[in-house]
Amino acid sequence: MMTPDICRRVKEFADSADALLLKETLDMVLDAAMDPARAAVLEDAFYCDLEFGTGGLRGIMGAGTNRMNSVVVARATQGLASYVLRAAGPGASVVIAYDSRLNSQVFAREAACVLAGNGLTACLFSDVRPTPELSFAVRHLGATAGIVITASHNPKEYNGYKVSWNDGGQVIAPHDKAIIAEVRGVTGGASVRSMPYDEALAAGRIRLLGPEMDDAFIAAMDAVRMRQALTQERGSELKIVYTPLHGVGARVVPKALTRWGFSHLILEPSQSEPDGNFPTTKSPNPEEQAAMELSLQLARREQADIILATDPDADRLGIAVRHGGDYQLLTGNQTGALLAWYIAETLREQGRLPGNGVMITTIVTTGLIEAVASAYGISVDYCLTGFKWIASLMRGYEEAAAAGRPSKTFLMGCEESYGYLVGTHARDKDAVVTACVVAEMALWAKTRGQTLVDVLFDLYARYGVHLESQLSKTMPGKAGMEQIARLMESLRSDPPRSIGGLEVREIVDIASNEVIEAATGARKPGPGLPASNVLSFELADGSRVVARPSGTEPKIKFYFMVVDKQGLPVTDTAALTAKMEACRAKEQRLRTDFDALAAARAGS
Repeated sequence: MMTPDICRRVKEFADSADALLLKETLDMVLDAAMDPARAAVLEDAFYCDLEFGTGGLRGIMGAGTNRMNSVVVARATQGLASYVLRAAGPGASVVIAYDSRLNSQVFAREAACVLAGNGLTACLFSDVRPTPELSFAVRHLGATAGIVITASHNPKEYNGYKVSWNDGGQVIAPHDKAIIAEVRGVTGGASVRSMPYDEALAAGRIRLLGPEMDDAFIAAMDAVRMRQALTQERGSELKIVYTPLHGVGARVVPKALTRWGFSHLILEPSQSEPDGNFPTTKSPNPEEQAAMELSLQLARREQADIILATDPDADRLGIAVRHGGDYQLLTGNQTGALLAWYIAETLREQGRLPGNGVMITTIVTTGLIEAVASAYGISVDYCLTGFKWIASLMRGYEEAAAAGRPSKTFLMGCEESYGYLVGTHARDKDAVVTACVVAEMALWAKTRGQTLVDVLFDLYARYGVHLESQLSKTMPGKAGMEQIARLMESLRSDPPRSIGGLEVREIVDIASNEVIEAATGARKPGPGLPASNVLSFELADGSRVVARPSGTEPKIKFYFMVVDKQGLPVTDTAALTAKMEACRAKEQRLRTDFDALAAARAGS
């Protein structure tokens, strides 16, 4: 039996739905009427609105107010359009890009038609394009905002809608909350103003962007080429296997690598074309080895030096390196540390290392980046997880410099979740430019008889062994959210005295901006980050364990960050190997102990 509220929501949704969505809605209603067990499907699709959060929308595609579909996209875009009109006035422009997911083009065109219906100009990419190119285009065209239709590396059932502001970075305060308020004010289809696509195109309200934007995007990356003579003269010596994992990377990554001089490029053929069904992989996520299996097989046949893999919207990069007779996948933390060192070392060697250089990383990213940066006199700024916070710091440096105030020169931004940005052409993580810089770094190492794994071990020997892992726990439903809340409250009120046999020295509470001394309970000011439900347990040997619930899913992540800086530099290979093995064992103890502690505290 449908409740009156569900009935109302179904009727309001149906009033705005196209024929396909209307049929899907009718099928769900009839199924629920004939089989009470199917009523839960209908209820889940309509019991609430898909939440427009600080980053936009993300959800399973289908009919319903709690699903990703053209009706929900139209209402979200109406809210955004209203805010853009208040902020910039009629005639302002918004750039729209979309990835290879199912319905991405449909949702992008729906958004463009709503923007046009509100008197705005929609600069719509004519085909699939990377998220970082959207960020670049917003800046390049002087647009007020940007929309990208993507669910990043989520499974094929998902899609999403992310909003950027005029600097190309994802929206933060004050824009995020104001846009959310406008979106919540759109209560039905009658509130949405839209213009038919062909009419908007003819009137110039929709402007199509094509290869000319690719050329500008790729050319802008020239500013971060560090060893151009090397790559132009010897780039063909590096054999690269590249897979876009059925995503948009195939549109620009090969062009960018070729421009940098890397002509020996082999595309994984079965994954080279955009396809939202992701037919060759369950999850198009380069963080997972399963997604890399086909490219690993190809690389072994071809004896390639390196594998590069981008996710569906080409903002994350995974790599695997031929080393010791087979391929070793590098973690996001390891790649970030290598990039930090290569940038610092190359700029120092060339006499171009700025005195005010800065690298930005997150509070759950490896400490090896800071260890490397400090050795070169480079500062490190920390932020919360999410590349929008990196973009916000970049904007602050830019504004300070423009006003003649002390500023910093941005060198690199990095997240442990395989997201990096080198250069200032964009304000979002960029797997395209990162692929080029990683290839340059791998070529440089090859000319010295090394692999990137060798270089990584050199960093461990100089700056200490840093090993990281994470554990993600899903606690579904309302009960799961209550478990997560109970766990975090318990960890705050009664923090563990030791984890994995290591003493807890301090607890950093990002929510209250405090650092608590574990032994005495004494408190001092924290790092001054935006309030977030995150706890970091600082251990006696410099290792850390971080607990961070998701803000949108019934999920909590634990990050284990193990370090050994004793007896540096390490000059003996056997001693370094022993340190690495000891760190792996320590990391496993931390995981096992904290997993058990979390289960007990959550009441599971």
